[in-house]
Amino acid sequence: MAVDDKKLSGAESLRKTRTYGKFRCHNPSCMERLQPNPGEEHIKCPKCGMEFRVSWIRPDFPRIRGPVWNKNRKLAEEAKAKTEETSHGIR
Repeated sequence: MAVDDKKLSGAESLRKTRTYGKFRCHNPSCMERLQPNPGEEHIKCPKCGMEFRVSWIRPDFPRIRGPVWNKNRKLAEEAKAKTEETSHGIR
């Protein structure tokens, strides 16, 4: 039986799908892919509006550090108020 040299291992096939310089939004209902500009310290998700702090391992390799609490708390409070308004109208 001949060995197929063109067949990739699992790790080799996954390597082709990696995206450097991007990460996903940490909002479980969003998961949008975010790509900060080099050197940016904050990035805002265009889909859900959450904002995150960014650190740079290398000039081309960002990592998400965590949420910007004061802005994300404001978004959560607005969503809660909107939900309460609609639930009071239903009763």
